[in-house]
Amino acid sequence: MQSIELIRNNLIKSENIVLSRIEDMREHCLVFPTPKGGCHTLWVLGHLAYIEALVIQEFMLGEQNSLIEWKELFDGDEILEDARQYPHFDQVLMKCREMRKATLQLIDSLTENDLDKIGDKVPKEAEDLFGTYRLCLQFVADHWYMHRGQLADSRRAAGLDRMWF
Repeated sequence: MQSIELIRNNLIKSENIVLSRIEDMREHCLVFPTPKGGCHTLWVLGHLAYIEALVIQEFMLGEQNSLIEWKELFDGDEILEDARQYPHFDQVLMKCREMRKATLQLIDSLTENDLDKIGDKVPKEAEDLFGTYRLCLQFVADHWYMHRGQLADSRRAAGLDRMWF
């Protein structure tokens, strides 16, 4: 198996696994994972979309992040509990799906050798994480998995059963 197939598989699996947990939390999407706050499900969903746009569109391709208006809301210092401060859950979910669909379409246009291309606008201090197309694509798949713990804690705080797969 070539690494491009592994990355594509990781992108598809991370989407399926993480979004099933997020969609199941629709009615509880503002429940904080701990009594002291943390990243609730709606924030995680928007954060995943925003970061995917940042890494793929900006760092990798050198384009403008199409979700730049979400920066303060979904990548800022404060996680808000007021639903009125956020776009509606379904809108954020749709944007998240659009970002992953675009990433999968992009990877379908690449070859194994393309994965070694240097990203067009990678911050110097982050070259180890995002220096090549391969690193950018794998990061966005891994990033979705990284937030599963917060989603599991939010489920627990909402009184919902654990999801195994």
